[in-house]
Amino acid sequence: MSIKAIARDLYRAQQKVREIELRLEKASLTEQDGLRAEMRVAENEVNILRKILDGEKESSEFRKKFQGFGR
Repeated sequence: MSIKAIARDLYRAQQKVREIELRLEKASLTEQDGLRAEMRVAENEVNILRKILDGEKESSEFRKKFQGFGR
């Protein structure tokens, strides 16, 4: 997957977290439990995508160091 696609997915996941935060502020006490569970899932997705993006950026730089070797 390209860095651009991962970054786009990360942005969408961050937007989802912000949307849930806004809904949580306006939610009744009975709705808050469900929204908190949804928030944990969304934040986990953001963290995973951020790690993937950081790993892709790091490995891309690593690969550039060795371009041309073995060709």
